Amino acid sequence: MDTKKNNAGKAFRLSVATLAIMNITAVVSLRGLPSEAVYGPSSAFYYLFAAIVFLIPTAMVAAELAAMFSDKQGGVFRWVGEAFGPRAGFLAIWLQWIESTIWYPTVLTFGAVSFAYIGFNDTSDAVLASNKIFTLVTVLAIYWAATFIALKGLGWVGKISRIGGTVGTIIPAALLIILGIIYIATGGHNYMDMSQGFFPDLTKLDNIVLASSIFLFYAGMEMMGIHVMEVDNPSRNYPKAIIIGSLATVCIFILGTFALGFIIPAKDINLTQSLLIGFDNYFRHFHISWAGPVIAVALMFGVLASVLTWVAGPSKGIFTVGKAGYLPPFFQKTNKNGVQRNILLIQGGIVTLLSLLFVVMPSVQSFYQILSQLTILLYLIMYMLMFAAAIVLRYKMKTAQRPFRLGKGNTLMWILGSLGFGGSLLAFILSFIPPGQINIGSNAVWYSVLIIGCIVMVLIPFAIYSMRKPSWKDPSAEFAPFHWEKQE
Repeated sequence: MDTKKNNAGKAFRLSVATLAIMNITAVVSLRGLPSEAVYGPSSAFYYLFAAIVFLIPTAMVAAELAAMFSDKQGGVFRWVGEAFGPRAGFLAIWLQWIESTIWYPTVLTFGAVSFAYIGFNDTSDAVLASNKIFTLVTVLAIYWAATFIALKGLGWVGKISRIGGTVGTIIPAALLIILGIIYIATGGHNYMDMSQGFFPDLTKLDNIVLASSIFLFYAGMEMMGIHVMEVDNPSRNYPKAIIIGSLATVCIFILGTFALGFIIPAKDINLTQSLLIGFDNYFRHFHISWAGPVIAVALMFGVLASVLTWVAGPSKGIFTVGKAGYLPPFFQKTNKNGVQRNILLIQGGIVTLLSLLFVVMPSVQSFYQILSQLTILLYLIMYMLMFAAAIVLRYKMKTAQRPFRLGKGNTLMWILGSLGFGGSLLAFILSFIPPGQINIGSNAVWYSVLIIGCIVMVLIPFAIYSMRKPSWKDPSAEFAPFHWEKQE
């Protein structure tokens, strides 16, 4: 009876629990835990701080914007464009796409390391994981395989994503935490320096740079805003799901980081290898070393599933905006499956060039860190635009329908928007400082890549926007005008 009623005309509704789980699986990734385990107990401070000033503001502000424009295409292009004009909107959607493109080599580096640990000899596995050529070949092989699969159509990728998220993230996270609890409870030696305390020494800027990467851990929560109208009583249930999902996410990160710190001394932590080493150490302690290759396969599958999900995701957003006249016709080409072929191929070319940085960086670890920092910088610019736009739209579009609204007046929006903008700005500034724990080689290379990378990636969309022509617009594209265009 209930099923018929649903099928007859009542759209499927997400429960609070379901949406909370979706938030967790969308945000949680284990690959960044080693970077925070270096900080010992103070890592909990960074996780909680970033959740308060970034995770929750992002989710709540994005929910209002998504509900406000639920019947219009464009995503962050629409949100920022309605506030500051199409040029700023195009910059926002460009940054969302290009940061994900730069992100691929970092997540795939973790996948390559997982692949290296499939063997049964820890020493040879570690040597292989540190080999630049092995990492480069593996990164490119997995990425281009994912791209060619995406070009075939993505009807089945959702299922792989759910399975991969469970097998490659949720189960390993739970296992790591359980192993850590049992290890400490049974008298295992705690390698974490508990004397550091909860509050970090904020006077040492070079020691908190890695902590700014926590903001990237929480990035992507704005994507959940698209589901705000699929929840019954969204003004009450959506915040509840966000808070539950956020608390669970923070707990997983904190407990997972502690579990890693318990088994590996801070001085021995390696950003790309320590998650696998931590599992291996636990398995050896509990005399189940055979499980090491199994968890390595699971983590690699999780990475592959993640890349398959994302490889065509953000590119779809900029493709849609491009068809509205913001990209040349070349970038609007699709294959017979309707997939944005040329954008995916350009994206693959960028990933390949970035991956070649392996040959100039002193180590796989330093390559991983510098690309992670560039990704954070670009994504944070987009977030600052989003938070500013949300506040501005409260005044530019006072009478617009807001099915989900933060507070009755503008106070709550100012609080959350300012928290998010300020937190993003702080993380942006910190991300330029070279980390003290990692050999990055020349500081000149570090600053050059980050500063020049940011400038170039911000100027490119402005250059494209200035060159646009009326002929770029696809006549078949259905793209709703901005609110001021309707008034003219």
